[in-house]
Amino acid sequence: MSGFQLDPRLATDSVFVADGPLSQVRLMNDARYRWLLLVPRVDGAVEWLDLDGGQQRLLLAEINQVGALLRSGPGTSKLNIGALGNIVRQLHIHLVARHEGDAAWPGPVWGHGRAEPYPDQDLARHVENLRQQLR
Repeated sequence: MSGFQLDPRLATDSVFVADGPLSQVRLMNDARYRWLLLVPRVDGAVEWLDLDGGQQRLLLAEINQVGALLRSGPGTSKLNIGALGNIVRQLHIHLVARHEGDAAWPGPVWGHGRAEPYPDQDLARHVENLRQQLR
C-alpha cells in the first residue's frame, strides 16, 4: 500500500471522505446522485484479480458497509455497484444509490449529462455526515 497514488481524474472528480481498512472512501462530486467510490490503496491494482485473497475479502466488507449506508438513505430503490475501469484504469468501485426519477433513471449514471458539483457548504456538510455514518 506504500506506493499508492490516486489517479488524477479520481482526485478531480471526487472528494476524500475516509480511509477504510483497504480503501479510500470518496464522494463523487455530483449532487444529482448519492455516489461513493472505494479505491483500494494497492499500488498497481487495475482489476479485482490483482488483489490477494485477504484484500478481496476486505474490499468486499467495505462494499457491504458502504452499500448498506447508501441503501439506508431516503428514497433508494436500487443500488448500482460497478468497477468499469474503461477510462480510469486504477481499480475503483462505484456505489450509486438510485431511485426512479433520478437524472439518469433507468439508464446508467456514467456519461449522463454534466456533473453538478455540490455547493461548497453542502459538500463539507455532506462529507462530515458520511464520516460520522462510516464510524
